[in-house]
Amino acid sequence: MQRTTLAILSVVCLMVLGVVMTTKGQEPEDDQAPKIYNPYPPGILPPDINSELQRVLREVDFIEAKTIAQWKASKPPTLTGQPPTLQGTGYQAVETLGKLMNYDKNMSPERNSACASCHMPYAGFSGPIPSVNLTMIAYPGTLRFRAGKRTAQRYTYSPRYPVLQLYPDQGLLFGGNFWDGRSTGYLLQSADAEQAQHPPVDTQEMGFPDTACIAFRLSQAVYRPLFEEVWGKGSFDIKFPPNTAEICATPGGAAVFGTSATPVKLSPVDRTRANSIYNHWAQSVSFFEDGPQVSPFTSKVDANIQGLPGSAYSPNELAGAILFAGKANCNSCHLDGQRTTLTPGQTQTGTFATNARPLFTCFGFSNLGLPLNPRDAFFYQTKPDPFGFTPNPLGFSYRDLGLGTFLRSGFGSAPNPNDTWKQLAPRMDGRQQVSTVRNVAMAPPQCPTTEAPGAVVNGTNVGYFQKEFFHNGYIKSLKQLVHFYNTRDVKKFAFPVTSGHCPKGTTEKVDCWPMPEVKNNIDMTIGNLGLTDQEEDQIVIIMQDLTDGFDPAHPGVSTYPDIGTFTGKCMQGGSAKTQGNDFLIMTPPLPPCASAVCGVSPFPTMPIP
Repeated sequence: MQRTTLAILSVVCLMVLGVVMTTKGQEPEDDQAPKIYNPYPPGILPPDINSELQRVLREVDFIEAKTIAQWKASKPPTLTGQPPTLQGTGYQAVETLGKLMNYDKNMSPERNSACASCHMPYAGFSGPIPSVNLTMIAYPGTLRFRAGKRTAQRYTYSPRYPVLQLYPDQGLLFGGNFWDGRSTGYLLQSADAEQAQHPPVDTQEMGFPDTACIAFRLSQAVYRPLFEEVWGKGSFDIKFPPNTAEICATPGGAAVFGTSATPVKLSPVDRTRANSIYNHWAQSVSFFEDGPQVSPFTSKVDANIQGLPGSAYSPNELAGAILFAGKANCNSCHLDGQRTTLTPGQTQTGTFATNARPLFTCFGFSNLGLPLNPRDAFFYQTKPDPFGFTPNPLGFSYRDLGLGTFLRSGFGSAPNPNDTWKQLAPRMDGRQQVSTVRNVAMAPPQCPTTEAPGAVVNGTNVGYFQKEFFHNGYIKSLKQLVHFYNTRDVKKFAFPVTSGHCPKGTTEKVDCWPMPEVKNNIDMTIGNLGLTDQEEDQIVIIMQDLTDGFDPAHPGVSTYPDIGTFTGKCMQGGSAKTQGNDFLIMTPPLPPCASAVCGVSPFPTMPIP
């Protein structure tokens, strides 16, 4: 396996409570040392950030090396027929290509960030570092420590989301990818494929300054022959200018590029070829994500639908399934494809249609009324980094309007390719994508639960894997998640305060919910459900049953591909009710919402504080 990145990271500065130092306690000695961005006050970055980033890269290297070996040992497909088809092993070839791309850390300027760096299989292809999930929320990109504004969204089943589209009768948008829906899929007719095109050139993520850098780095990849086998010989017949390597080694947003989105100066013909490679990159990655290695429909719920031996629900599981579709009203948004909320006098049986493959999402967008999370690293990136780029000049005057910001082509989102939708923005402010419940509870085998104090295996508590939930990571356990849905609007639990300022005698996330970050368009199908503590727990249980890799013959052993690659440590102790509360910090006095967010026409229906 290639260890270049590990050699680089061995000299990266260690970050302890926001203080930068090298492994020897000295400043970098020359210009070749990696540049560090540290605008953060003490405690925002976790103290183990560098060692954890290195751990994940070792895991990424391991999966990549295994996949390269599988590719080299596989039988190549035969191109034949009209239209020409990769006969025989064509599916495997495209899926393997997408997987290799997903785990290739060379697809970033400093060769230290792959797609998988923020999306590992043992976390349901979401954030793989427990301490990051507890603290800074978003994951560091190629330039340590730029970070985005939201959690690493799971991409299991993301290829099943349709192209973003308007339902005129409802005046609502459905489909797309990303929390804010900015990956519409309008050009490739796949929202997921377009999603794969964003992180490589996102300044806060993999961070290339030009999409042509993907073509350039792919032309040097060990698996280039597989790309040419799938997408055609001559794909890389591009005359790259002599300074391409230097440009592609510089993170996007650098002042040296000015406002240019295409600093790699290619001829029109070569730019078209590079764009084609970028589209094929996206299609290959999406095919991998849609396949059985990522989205296999192998949860206990799926086995139960099929009536497989060993998949019968326990009383608590059945109760949770009935609550999910009834009293808890989860099924209003996380559609199970069969059941729905009951009307008086009806009886819920808790069964599905045979052969159903429900996706447990409506593909829509909802504002759940979550409080602003002051731990989000994005709020603190107000100073220029070593390349002269300031990720968030708005600081705490930034508000995450989600889909509404995207429709306005606003700050921190992406251009909206359909101007007729812009008028809908006020109705969409605060709305974030409704994720599938599938794999929300996936965790490594060593610590097979997301819930404190952890799982008991053979009489021993093996701990838990800390995750973060919702777009801003405010919620730290599934128990908290269900409790929030259940009690957000209970009068005695709702307070006009920000996070970290709950009144004395109350406990945040237990009997105190701070006010929403965005009060417009709040989803009122939840908030005061009247669930008991036991019923909350039963809903958590059925959510856990939606974890892929269930084998009815061996229910304690996951069959999910690559789930055993986690080499980190489990956490122990505490309670799921107050999980993560030790890391709460006080929200500072908030300035008004910046005009760059809330002052863009059409204006929000109600003022955003």
